[in-house]
Amino acid sequence: MAPAEWIDIELVWSPQAGDVRHAAFSVESGCTLEQALLACPAFADQMPLLTTLKIGVWGRIQPLNTVLRARDRIEIYRPLTVDPKEARRVRYKARGQRIVSRHRPLAGKSTR
Repeated sequence: MAPAEWIDIELVWSPQAGDVRHAAFSVESGCTLEQALLACPAFADQMPLLTTLKIGVWGRIQPLNTVLRARDRIEIYRPLTVDPKEARRVRYKARGQRIVSRHRPLAGKSTR
């Protein structure tokens, strides 16, 4: 019997706002998302939340039976606590001016 191949996985989750946690570990090749989460010692205390949270790989929500590949990044998503549109409105009111994206300047407007 051949020895099992191991692949490196990264797990990222945020238990609360402003607290982002990372864990890098190795699992056997052919491991599913659920098996990897159960094998991660840093996430063991969060296991009861597994059924209530959304879980993804590289920013895409995946089912727990998804087979992982080498260097996959597992992400665990908390539910939103604030509606993004409402948060934008609150920031606008506090600032008193339009919030302009750095990536897309206003068309036809000079910055000078």
